[in-house]
Amino acid sequence: MKWIQNKFKSTADAENYNGDFSLQEIQGAAHFHASMPQYEPTPLHELKNGAQSLGLGALFVKDESARFGLNAFKGLGASYAMAQHFAGKMVRDGQSLSFTDLLDAADSYPVETFATATEGNHGKGVAWGAHIFGQKGKVFLPDGAAKIRVQAVTDLGAEAIVTDMNYDDTVQYAAQEAAKNGWILMQDTAWEGYTEIPVDIMKGYTTIISEIRAQLGQNSLEGISHVVLQAGVGSFAGAMAAALYNLTGGRPPTIIIVEPAAADPLYRSAGTETGDPVRVYGDMDTTMAGLSCGAPSPVGWNILKATADCFVSCGDAVSDRGMRLYGKPDGGDPAVTSGASGALPLGFLAEVMTDERFSELKEDLGLDESSKVLLINTEGDTDPVHYKKVMKA
Repeated sequence: MKWIQNKFKSTADAENYNGDFSLQEIQGAAHFHASMPQYEPTPLHELKNGAQSLGLGALFVKDESARFGLNAFKGLGASYAMAQHFAGKMVRDGQSLSFTDLLDAADSYPVETFATATEGNHGKGVAWGAHIFGQKGKVFLPDGAAKIRVQAVTDLGAEAIVTDMNYDDTVQYAAQEAAKNGWILMQDTAWEGYTEIPVDIMKGYTTIISEIRAQLGQNSLEGISHVVLQAGVGSFAGAMAAALYNLTGGRPPTIIIVEPAAADPLYRSAGTETGDPVRVYGDMDTTMAGLSCGAPSPVGWNILKATADCFVSCGDAVSDRGMRLYGKPDGGDPAVTSGASGALPLGFLAEVMTDERFSELKEDLGLDESSKVLLINTEGDTDPVHYKKVMKA
């Protein structure tokens, strides 16, 4: 496990890059999701025995495996971005419109095709969003995509196309196909000239933090001292960091970003002299399929560069440990079913708190018996074969 402190953190840049995630925008996303008949807040668990065994003051986990029946959080971003698309057609402010309003609008226009590239969870979210809005979906998956991830897309009525490329090249291919065929590209990573939809997707993710804030109640979001966020392209982590920053009045908890060692572009970007984003090439072979991304989103990276405190590159064994800790908890803590990408933050936390090799990092981050830590389990057992294998080990 390797780590680097963020030398680029800047309050001025945080104010600049977090502008798209104002309180009004965050509230607008939460308002839209609450209007959906499929909506129900996901649980926030306090792992009291887990906190005690790790030497922490408190440990909370937001369990996104229950979101919309999709076994992952991605439906939040896809549904909100599609809502903004239809609001734009109506020339209306999407924040004031309900799901019913937008569904009526979608029904009044010719059916469109929403396309995306995915490692699995995002594609399922887009397929689901297209389904509930009565649209078509085309989902491109990289070479080696698990059959169950392909089936999850087709079960929702979308077409799944498995390429012979890695994730980042598949993203480029999906963009080319969308442009050629007049499809709406619903991608969760941004690049020059393509930022509006990725930012809308990120805004949709912020409903997670809105719910956590309400669920913490008297503990309050301001009482959280640390949050550990897993990152692929950085859109999820960037959205969480922006929401935490703005909902705490610019006084967020210590933000720790964790990535798989085989696909750690944010960690590598933080290690540069200039702070420019760095792309990782190759197969990026990791069990954390949802985080196996080589090209960081510039929107997510800019937010994290300005707000995160530390970037960590972790081996797959760290994620495996987190899966087992979630699934076989201490004492009376609730069991949480977490896939490889969802479990990485807990695995990291356990390594830092219990292994003397990381005592310096533990001290630098101020993790101790007074720390109140927040984790977000972003997925359930999206790859059941791997999940069973890890839990039997």
